[in-house]
Amino acid sequence: MKITEQFILLQAPNAAAAANGKKLSQSGKFQNRGQDAEGKVYWAECAGSGKNPYRTSVDFSVSEDAPTSRCSCPSRQFPCKHALGLMYEILTDKSFAAAEIPADLAEKKAKQAARAAKKEERESQPEKPKKDNTSAQKKKIAKQLEGLDLAQKLVDDLLTGGLGTLAGTSAQSFEKVAKDLGNYYLTGPQNAFTRIALEVRKIQQDPEKADAHYAEALRVLISLHATIKKARVFLNQKLEAGNFSAEDSVLYEALGGIWRLEDLKAIGSFRENVKLMQLSFDVGYDDARKEYIERGFWIDLDSGVISQTLNYRPVKALKYVKAEDSCFDVVEVPVLHEYPGELNKRIRWEGCTTRNITEAEKQKLPVLAEAGIADVVKQAKGQMKNTLLPKFIPAMVPVGKLGRIGDVFALEDPSGNRIVLRDRREDGENHRTVDQLRRLPYEIPAGSALFGLVFYDGSDRRICLHPYALVTQDGVIRLLY
Repeated sequence: MKITEQFILLQAPNAAAAANGKKLSQSGKFQNRGQDAEGKVYWAECAGSGKNPYRTSVDFSVSEDAPTSRCSCPSRQFPCKHALGLMYEILTDKSFAAAEIPADLAEKKAKQAARAAKKEERESQPEKPKKDNTSAQKKKIAKQLEGLDLAQKLVDDLLTGGLGTLAGTSAQSFEKVAKDLGNYYLTGPQNAFTRIALEVRKIQQDPEKADAHYAEALRVLISLHATIKKARVFLNQKLEAGNFSAEDSVLYEALGGIWRLEDLKAIGSFRENVKLMQLSFDVGYDDARKEYIERGFWIDLDSGVISQTLNYRPVKALKYVKAEDSCFDVVEVPVLHEYPGELNKRIRWEGCTTRNITEAEKQKLPVLAEAGIADVVKQAKGQMKNTLLPKFIPAMVPVGKLGRIGDVFALEDPSGNRIVLRDRREDGENHRTVDQLRRLPYEIPAGSALFGLVFYDGSDRRICLHPYALVTQDGVIRLLY
């Protein structure tokens, strides 16, 4: 068994825990290191702040991809920094004495094995067909339709009165509607009204920038209006057909539904044996939902399809939700689940292995780019017509030349088509990358590609590209994290 630093980072609940574990290893805090005869179970004592050292272990016997970590420390993070430190001890080839597994650890392993055996026995039994609680599901849909009527009334009032009335409207009225919609299983529209409330506050606090806030409120309002209209048809059809199962529709999530992996697999929204390479990683903050969003864009090394991972970390639960981080290795996924959508699908997986990217794969990466800017713009326009989908697409565009054309910085593809390079306002100041690209101290190698988000900028009605990474035959050069 061989582990890498990237493997340890993937196990860690957050980057800080991994860094602290690495410091423990580097500062010589571990002693009495041992391992079983098969080299699958490792244990050691780690000096802590108390009188007695912590007893920590890492067990690869059940799964090499997701080892079981145990520690006597009181931390509620899993793995804790001591277990991560022990992984760094393994990584740096520290000496582990071959020995019998300690009695207390052997007892825990036996209990784990017993639980696993019971689970396997249950799963081997013929599965009993689940009885759908159709009565409860009908009531839920009826409640959702009632909530949509409430939301529609306020949307109609806004559209009739005009957005100019927002300046004199109390933000609390929208916040109250958002709170009320929580009783109708409509977290999607609920978040939309919270966003409108935020824009109302910004209009009142900063009248000089009112136009930008009116534009954002209008964007949210148009999307909300489309969601309500399409959702009413969608829910009524489900009632009439008596069909309450999950469907391959973006409306399910737009209304606030949460996809489970088993639901995605049931509708056939998954792929097997996929090799992924992360092109970029970033962190944003959603003020309406009060949560951090960790986003990664990944390319399928076989098909060239680009997808995204999203990890939501509410402010109130930051300590308890595992953080994601940049990944520089190839990730091999046995079963990759895809969320409904068109381009820019969200993906998730449960288990994976990592390895270094090969030279052949590095050289292939930029070849996976789109044919040219014309194709990318056509795809972006197609997605932007759907009010329920994101108003951007991730794309990798072949680079012919980069440079100034008048007062704009632009990319020209090998066919001579051009697209303006510009930072998306919605991404915020911490996502500004165009200036970094301008200052590259070298010529971009021939055969390279530029990855980023293709979006529509309403300020001058242009389709633009927000660059995130430069992809060459030597690897990925990230402009963000």
